[in-house]
Amino acid sequence: MGLTTFAIQAVADFRTVGAIAPSSRYLAHAMLGPLPLETARVVVEVGPGTGAMTHALLELIPCNATLLAFEINSSFSRYLKTRISDPRLVVINGSAEMLEKEVDRRGYERVDAVVSSLALGLMSEAKRRAFLGGLARRLGDAGVFTQYQYVHRLQVKNSRIRKFCLARLLRAYFSSVQRTTIWRNLPPAFVFACSGARPLAPASTLPSRSPLEGPG
Repeated sequence: MGLTTFAIQAVADFRTVGAIAPSSRYLAHAMLGPLPLETARVVVEVGPGTGAMTHALLELIPCNATLLAFEINSSFSRYLKTRISDPRLVVINGSAEMLEKEVDRRGYERVDAVVSSLALGLMSEAKRRAFLGGLARRLGDAGVFTQYQYVHRLQVKNSRIRKFCLARLLRAYFSSVQRTTIWRNLPPAFVFACSGARPLAPASTLPSRSPLEGPG
């Protein structure tokens, strides 16, 4: 049922879903491995879809931790709420730019780990900056953020398709950005593990245009 739900939404709203299939267990392992989950108190998942990584996160975080799952797709949001009854999971039917506001609203000073399945190349530059800036300001000193990008690295800008250098963008917000390649996924993907958040990264550190493909 999860795969069927995912496929229907991928066809109906690809720009928001940004994927053609749920993440493989190999991608999930690569995304969760770098995160400090055993000692985490507040974990954020952005773009959980039908919960491929959500189930694994709940198996790894402490019993007193909280998992905030941001899902903009209302069908996926309802699916998660009805299929996962774990009290540690809080499903928020909202966009990634709401991360900082929602964390603050719930009284948390920081988050310990963030895992994102967002299709950043399909988001506007303003939304990317709002998401990454808020994330960096709320990620603790020992926190880690992971994000994946399909190897084709496509971006849509002004109705044109081009390649998108995610590593360059992430380095504006994090002092350490490590990349690995996961071939056993559909399609294959890069996983970026980011730490050393730069909370005050100004907009001027970013390219005036969306980052195109380049070194790194």
